[in-house]
Amino acid sequence: MARVMAVIFETRGQLHYLDPGVSQYRVGDMVLHPTEHGPEVAQVVWAPEYVDSQNLTGLPVCEGMASEQDLRRDRENRQHKAEAERIAKELIARHELPMKVVGIDWIDRVTDVDLMVAIYFTAPGRVDFRQLVGDLARALKARVDLRQVAGRDAARLTGGIGSCGRDLCCSTFLTDFEPVSLRLAKAQNLSPNPLAIQGQCGKLMCCLKYEHPLYVDFAQQAPAVGERVSSPIGEGTVIGHSVPGQSVTVRNGEGETARCPLTEVCVKSKRRKARHGALQRRAGKDDQ
Repeated sequence: MARVMAVIFETRGQLHYLDPGVSQYRVGDMVLHPTEHGPEVAQVVWAPEYVDSQNLTGLPVCEGMASEQDLRRDRENRQHKAEAERIAKELIARHELPMKVVGIDWIDRVTDVDLMVAIYFTAPGRVDFRQLVGDLARALKARVDLRQVAGRDAARLTGGIGSCGRDLCCSTFLTDFEPVSLRLAKAQNLSPNPLAIQGQCGKLMCCLKYEHPLYVDFAQQAPAVGERVSSPIGEGTVIGHSVPGQSVTVRNGEGETARCPLTEVCVKSKRRKARHGALQRRAGKDDQ
């Protein structure tokens, strides 16, 4: 088992996991996260605990509590980032370039130069920003690195609230972007209209992909809509599913309806075995 804690660099930002070593930290503590340019200040949001996971081994080791000097440097860098973003937007507008700034990295610990500013942006296509880079370098008195990112990376950098009412998965815990198809929406009984199931990045929502196995497993266990079942309200017909609740809605012969857990429903239909075989074949195709 590995001892792990989680920290964030930005409020409601992406989780980064650290090895706390032998030290004790509490939620809210400001600690030092090692990076390629030196330790950076981060806030503990998940206190150290032991986790049985093969994916959380070999993590970077926390470099201890942040000192007052570290906190002061972090505050100053955040102010510099805000000013750099303002200058970048003004110069982009002056050059009339189709670019949108989505993030700034202010790196003051570079070995070959005193300062580097990385500016992340989105654009509908390739942009000739050679003149812009020179103006930015002179205005910021630093080496400037312009990096174009795709829609999903832009959503991760800017953050936001999804249609579920929670923080975007990509800006909190999701690290790998996998391809998502309309077939997954169909398996979850969602509208096949891409505009209805797309995220803030303009792509199909990532949750369709990593929630898909839950729907496949539910479909293999639950009776289909229209099947006859025995339930706590007597024999009836399934008229609805609730995958998050692991239950089905049943209507009996008297017109009474109730939501019943799968464990309390017994299928009466003889088509059950054939339907399960078809579902397993369909699940195998979805995984390919």
